[in-house]
Amino acid sequence: MMPMSDRASLSRDFLQRAGWGDAARSKLAGDASFRKYERLNRNGEPAVLMDAPPPQEDVRPFMRIARHLESLSYSAPRILAEDAERGFLLLEDLGDDLFARLLKQGGEERGLYEATIDFLLDLHRHPAPADLAPYDETRLIDEAELFTGWYLPALTGHETPDNIRQAFRFLFGILAPEVGMDAVPDKRVLVLRDFHAENLIWLPQRKGPARLGLLDFQDAVAGHPAYDLVSLLEDARRDVDPDLAEAMLQRYIAGSGVDDTAFRRAYAILGAQRNIRIIGIFTRLWKRDGKPQYQAFMPRMWGLLERDLAHPALADLRSWLDAMVPQERRRQPLPGL
Repeated sequence: MMPMSDRASLSRDFLQRAGWGDAARSKLAGDASFRKYERLNRNGEPAVLMDAPPPQEDVRPFMRIARHLESLSYSAPRILAEDAERGFLLLEDLGDDLFARLLKQGGEERGLYEATIDFLLDLHRHPAPADLAPYDETRLIDEAELFTGWYLPALTGHETPDNIRQAFRFLFGILAPEVGMDAVPDKRVLVLRDFHAENLIWLPQRKGPARLGLLDFQDAVAGHPAYDLVSLLEDARRDVDPDLAEAMLQRYIAGSGVDDTAFRRAYAILGAQRNIRIIGIFTRLWKRDGKPQYQAFMPRMWGLLERDLAHPALADLRSWLDAMVPQERRRQPLPGL
């Protein structure tokens, strides 16, 4: 990994070449990746510096999706300058009105979520970029295995035996064909993946779907339209009232014309896959990356997962999890925390 002093020198050089060398710089909150962000001010003109150090990060997927979203008149940050080889982007500053912040301050929750559902309805009228990576069955199963690869070993103190891993993979092998990309050949949409209140900025001065400022979409894939709805309504970082979540689910179903029963089944399967994956990721962030703070979200993740597991389609997976992780252990801190 490149020393921080070298990254600092490279960032100064990048900003100098971009015409922002004299800008005031202040740190912005980062995320669970290696990326770092700074807010710049050049004589009252704002911008954001993304520092995404290779080889851990690659800015090119972000650039590609940002330009695709901009081509559809959505509010992804405009790219003002770039150095993809060294991992630097200078971006439009969309401001501070994150949904999560507005909601903490008493913002009108239902209105914000309705605007977000309407954005997804509009986005899903457009096909995903033709050569975008598919969210297919193999990927869905592989990502779910973060649970057996990280969470179960942290819980039990030993590696997960092969027979348990195989049973878990078998269960998801039954479910994944229902929600993989091949399940929706005519409805493959751009799935932004990290689509939740911490990554949405309210821009009320703009019109229609452009009122949503979009962040953190570099992991986008082509997949099932239920996925980003799950990401929004089963938010790992904030509680979404179940009645509100149900109303927003109904709003999407009514606006899209999808079959209610089939869509709710896919929603539950993708919700379970996503929440199991995140439980594994949050464990990995602690054990591998030294970031134990994400363990604070675990009780919420288990609650969301249990809500998904109530769907009849997930009865076998529910039984397997009940055997592997008894109810009384799910909301207790993992050993060693």
